[in-house]
Amino acid sequence: MALAAERMKAMRERRRARGLRELRLIVPDARSKAVRRRVAKQVASLDRAREVEVLGWIEAVSEFDAR
Repeated sequence: MALAAERMKAMRERRRARGLRELRLIVPDARSKAVRRRVAKQVASLDRAREVEVLGWIEAVSEFDAR
């Protein structure tokens, strides 16, 4: 087990030397039924007209490659 910990430490040191750092994210588990129900409830409560308005604004201010 110490060998694996040493390898991880060496890997982190190599990354730091390259100017990188580790970042860990904790996100809701989309496989969870409770999370899926919560997301579905939030989506159902969205105001469709408002969402269309917001998406239109996003498209208007976004830069697109004209090529």
